[in-house]
Amino acid sequence: MACVLAGRTNSKMFSSPGRTERRSWIFVFFLVMCGTSIPVLAKPESLREVTDGDWEKILTGEWMIEFYAPWCPACQQLQPVWKEFADWGEDMGINVAKVDVTEQPGLSGRFIITSLPTIYHCKDGVFRKYHGARTKEDFLSFVDEQKWKSIEPISSWFGPSSFLMNSMSALFKLSMFIRRCHNYMTEQLSIPVWGSYVIFGLVTLFAGLALGLLLVFIADFIFPSRRFSSPDYYQKKQALEQARFIQRQDEDQEADAEEDDDDEEEDHDGDKDEVWRKRRGSPEGRPEPEDALRKRVVGSREEEDTRA
Repeated sequence: MACVLAGRTNSKMFSSPGRTERRSWIFVFFLVMCGTSIPVLAKPESLREVTDGDWEKILTGEWMIEFYAPWCPACQQLQPVWKEFADWGEDMGINVAKVDVTEQPGLSGRFIITSLPTIYHCKDGVFRKYHGARTKEDFLSFVDEQKWKSIEPISSWFGPSSFLMNSMSALFKLSMFIRRCHNYMTEQLSIPVWGSYVIFGLVTLFAGLALGLLLVFIADFIFPSRRFSSPDYYQKKQALEQARFIQRQDEDQEADAEEDDDDEEEDHDGDKDEVWRKRRGSPEGRPEPEDALRKRVVGSREEEDTRA
């Protein structure tokens, strides 16, 4: 009996280290599984991106925004400096963002980007254009020392929220859409360049005609003509035409009466002239004396006798 107990005791003693090692491995495995199951909170990106869809977020708070293009050499040189400046943005309480004008043509038109890179400072919806040096220290001092207060803000007429800039944004989007359509037709569909121009010209022509007709219909609907809107328009028109016809007839009759009066006056003047001639004894109307008449008759008879 003692031997059996001693054997069991020895077996437990020899088996305990193996079990302990197994439990330790299970515990380590459990910790690894728990660690992998817990989500790791990654550090948020310090450099933000602004798009056409969410650009209104820059109207609140303080922002420094860079407009760049991937193909621009100056923009490529500025990117590392701008990234370092963005890392300091959270500590300074400022949002640092970038805008790719090739991917966001609406923002390019909204801010009238004519040179690259272009940097804007925005404080609660008031925009100012940055013209200083492009180093991290200059950016930090520009924000920390509030040097942006010495720059005149952009007029509200040319602000990104104005009607004018909204129209420019839509125009830039349309131009980018046309460019993409042109590239698709020339590259994917193998249409000649002149063929693409002809297509766009015809589309523009028909679109202009359709828009013109639409505007005419809208104008007639909003501001209808008073003469056509009146129920007795055609009756008034007919009465007006009759009045004009009667007036024309009266004028013709008056003109005829005036002509008749003129003719009568001329005849009366002619009669007066004839009477005047007779009274003055003109060669045409003066009566000849009797002696002269007798002499003429005697002379004519002598001529006849001589001939006989």
